[in-house]
Amino acid sequence: MAFDQLHRREFITLLSGAAAWPLAARAQQPGRTYRLGVLSQGRRQTPQVVAFFDELRLSGFIEGHTLAILPGSFDVPIEQLAARAAAMVKAAPDALLAVGEPATRALQAATQSIPIIGAGEDMVAAGLVASLSRPGANVTGISLLSPELDGKRQDILIEAVPNARRMTALADATQTRQSHTKALQDAARARGVELSVIGVHRLEEIAPAIDAAKTSGAQAVNVLASSLLSVSRRTIFEQMAALRLPAIYQWAEMADEGGFAAYGPRLVPLYRQRARMVVKILRGAKPADIPIEQPTHFELVINLKTAQAIGHEVPAGLVLRADKVIE
Repeated sequence: MAFDQLHRREFITLLSGAAAWPLAARAQQPGRTYRLGVLSQGRRQTPQVVAFFDELRLSGFIEGHTLAILPGSFDVPIEQLAARAAAMVKAAPDALLAVGEPATRALQAATQSIPIIGAGEDMVAAGLVASLSRPGANVTGISLLSPELDGKRQDILIEAVPNARRMTALADATQTRQSHTKALQDAARARGVELSVIGVHRLEEIAPAIDAAKTSGAQAVNVLASSLLSVSRRTIFEQMAALRLPAIYQWAEMADEGGFAAYGPRLVPLYRQRARMVVKILRGAKPADIPIEQPTHFELVINLKTAQAIGHEVPAGLVLRADKVIE
């Protein structure tokens, strides 16, 4: 239903066209150009970032007119996040958008005054905010429910590969907590599956880690939630295909793009959700007073093309339950 509502909204937007901006702009200071810094390891030219800027436009924040984006906002290597965050804070923008937990931490370390709209796999457990309802300080944002969803993805993967007795969880060693991976191992053991955990710190470690999983006898891989693993998805897809390993991923789009299976929210609605939080901040709301938001719609996507390419047959019952099947 959330997906249909989104499309109805976009259709109405197309019909209303130019009328949308003047109405929204009345809440803004006339003649002012607002300045936004974005700290992201990802590319700008993606559907979700396009949707983000479109959502801002619908509220009257139009890049080049009423909105200016700080240079150097995208394609930031993880080792440069701290330096780029410091440079953005020095430029004194009206607000800062952090894409992912490492970017949120970098901005939070750089400023305690400029509003930050952050994101994290579990923002409370990570210590990024005090609570979901009253985040406190200068940070609000979206908490992605990732610990719970990683467990759900593991259950789906066990169902997708019913004969597997050994699996691997591919984790971001800088972000994934040991308590989380232990809980996954305990849950797998209860279902007769031995789960090993391989952590990586950077892109160049990912392919060797997947090789190690295959060598250890893993029959499937749960790619845990992480901004590093998300932006490295192409490397992961290629290595999983080469080793004929079924794997499950964090974002629904990752199965659309070639992954074996995915369970989670879609990036485009999530980025629109982030944009609406940015609008609240630019219109004067304080981050401490804006509750942390969470995804509300999740999809199970199975890519039967990928399954066929790696020689794996997905159980029919799971295919029937999928929200989307790619054939």
